[in-house]
Amino acid sequence: MRDTNSFIDGLIGGIDRSLRTLTGSSTATRTNPSADLQEPDLSEQERKHVAGLMRVNHAGEICAQALYEGQALAAKTASAKESLLHAASEEQDHLSWCRQRLDQLDARPSVFDPLFYGASFALGVGAGLLGDRVSLGFVEATEDQVVKHLEEHLADLPEQDDKTRAILEEMRADESRHGAEALAQGGRVFPQPVKNAMRIVSKAMTSTTYRI
Repeated sequence: MRDTNSFIDGLIGGIDRSLRTLTGSSTATRTNPSADLQEPDLSEQERKHVAGLMRVNHAGEICAQALYEGQALAAKTASAKESLLHAASEEQDHLSWCRQRLDQLDARPSVFDPLFYGASFALGVGAGLLGDRVSLGFVEATEDQVVKHLEEHLADLPEQDDKTRAILEEMRADESRHGAEALAQGGRVFPQPVKNAMRIVSKAMTSTTYRI
């Protein structure tokens, strides 16, 4: 009965977090790293480009939030569940920061966000059902892709946009730490061909999200 109640409580909490994620009402627990930085002088073309990059990053955080929620729901041990929910809380910070930056750039999130959330949640549950080692290994493999993706965006930002850069640099540090922590807790290292396949899927998603 206790396990059943715990599962139901986790499900209700997950539904609440899902609604806040998709409605844009998630709030950060940490200060936005760009809060004290002035808005850069961007041309219209530069503004649209940065908005496209942040739309991609926002969608990525939607996916991360859903993935971790699904994995935590299906986690086999309390320690794995706690680790996943802690990572999810930091992803919520990222989500809030990305949404704030989109608003500042007078841009909207991707119309595909609800679809990405549902698919990522299902993927997270599936990974969790395969066991904590596989689930934590999937975290590391995912974060490895995210770090590479953020590094590409940092290199592609207009030189004067320190405001967006501050957000992405903080996100990169967090994502790198999440991956390292997942391995330290026993996550399985995925083979490179699997990571390469994940990279291809990620590229397809980002190219679409950049525009819409």
